[in-house]
Amino acid sequence: MTSPSREHFQEMVRGVGLRQVRLVSGTIIFAYLVSHFLNHALGNISTEALATGVHYHTMFWRFLPVTILFYGACLVHTALGIYALYQRREFRWKAIEPLQLVLGLSIPMLIIFHIVGVRLGYSLYGHQKLYPQELYNFFIASPNRLWQTLAVMVIAWVHGCIGLYFWLRLRPFFTRAAPWLLAAAVLIPTLAMLGIYQGGRAMISDYDDPDWRKQELSVEKLGTAAQGNMLERITGGLTFGYLGLLGFVVIARGARALLERRGGMIALSYGNGRTVRVPKGLSVLEASLRNNVPHASVCGGRARCSTCRIRIIGDAASLPEPSPREAFVLHRVGSDDPSIRLACQLRPNSDLSFFQLFLPHTMSADGHAGNPTRIGQERYLVSMFVDMRGSTQLAEKRLPFDTVFIVNRFLGAVSQAVLESGGRPNQFIGDGMLALFGLATGRQQACRQALRAAALIAAHVDELNQFLSHDLHEPIRFGIGIHGGEVIVGDIGYRDHMVFTALGDAVNVAARLQDMTKSLACEAVISDEVRVTAGLADHALPAQEVAIRGRDEPMTVRTVKQTHVLSALVSDERAVAA
Repeated sequence: MTSPSREHFQEMVRGVGLRQVRLVSGTIIFAYLVSHFLNHALGNISTEALATGVHYHTMFWRFLPVTILFYGACLVHTALGIYALYQRREFRWKAIEPLQLVLGLSIPMLIIFHIVGVRLGYSLYGHQKLYPQELYNFFIASPNRLWQTLAVMVIAWVHGCIGLYFWLRLRPFFTRAAPWLLAAAVLIPTLAMLGIYQGGRAMISDYDDPDWRKQELSVEKLGTAAQGNMLERITGGLTFGYLGLLGFVVIARGARALLERRGGMIALSYGNGRTVRVPKGLSVLEASLRNNVPHASVCGGRARCSTCRIRIIGDAASLPEPSPREAFVLHRVGSDDPSIRLACQLRPNSDLSFFQLFLPHTMSADGHAGNPTRIGQERYLVSMFVDMRGSTQLAEKRLPFDTVFIVNRFLGAVSQAVLESGGRPNQFIGDGMLALFGLATGRQQACRQALRAAALIAAHVDELNQFLSHDLHEPIRFGIGIHGGEVIVGDIGYRDHMVFTALGDAVNVAARLQDMTKSLACEAVISDEVRVTAGLADHALPAQEVAIRGRDEPMTVRTVKQTHVLSALVSDERAVAA
């Protein structure tokens, strides 16, 4: 029997692909950039601050394990960039993606001179080229190197920021953090370049001092002319070698295209009468892009979402096996059907018929919408289902418009309670409503908001019952189900009939808990997940294990006879925490 920890580890391994390796290696390099740029920015203070900063900077980054990690990340990231140039058959995404690739591939060519001059010079000859020596080269000896350095700083920074944007844009916190991240993305390189300028001015002033020149421009620090020539030859050789490697990749792309055409064409049928013929080796998504067939793909073919899913028509046994990354994504969305595949990962080698599970009217093939929450985002939310009891009997004894009036007043009272608590009324289903909490808050606050909303619902419905007492034979009653968990939020629907909502097991469980209020004779059923996350004591509410339809294991829930008590419980826990 496999232990849960081992299963979790295996799940993590299945989710690791080239994109995850590229992300990790790129993050390490970006951390170096931030450290280096902040060091440059100290030049706005003084040359002494620059010297102090570079001491700690080099002490950390030249620590052997860190050095191995950093240069390993550089080699891996560069190799993956070159492989991406070879692998990618279509560049018809938004312009930012090919821009990121071009910028990334240009960085090694522009930075080789700096790596060879500083790092290799230190390793081969013991040169101690720090800020005084580099600023001398930039502002006096080789001014063209200054512009090359500034260019590579901007290119590397923009390339890294684009990568971070693609990584973070679907994260729950991104909307709130975006202004701060943008400010940092602008200020850090600006202050770094200003720091270089101010350090250069100070160096030019010091250059007039013979003692400074003797100390800082010595052979021990700058090296001999022969050593400099050797480093220049190494720089030139590496630059031409890198350009040759890029040229080889371009030629290999052309050769692959010829071989694929000679290897035969296959037909892809979209299940709607549309058929395209493409060379073998293209993914289904690439084939759609090449032939201008709309195809949903929120993440841009990165296997980070499942919106490009297709269902194979016919026998799927002859298809290539899913890669670990594809299998991981499909498993995450609960799809173990072998006929369901990711179009961005499946590269068929024979004719194929299929249909898309997400219509391109909802999300286009270029579907990198500006608002990630609208196109789909995975995040933790608390779902609350509220249902009005006895509406059927109510309708039997009243005129239709009277019934609609009472139901609307009930839904208005519930919605007001949700809004006052910080939640969002989401869907109205007959005389019931789904409310969402946590769209702009953390987990604990979302759970506490939902509990507070349940108490307010009771208060507002009591007021409504008093207002309608002359017209109601018995007071309005209600049932509430509350559960929290990871869901997908985004726009769901067709063309002009799109609604923002949440989908996932947590939403379904909340609906099931609301149904249970009838059999358990209580006003609310709350999952223990919400109770724990909200910080309520274990003895605060009675516990009970219940069977949830669609789940194998029983679930611990908390029953609430009268939801008024939740207001005091939430307030008491807040006072204890304070």
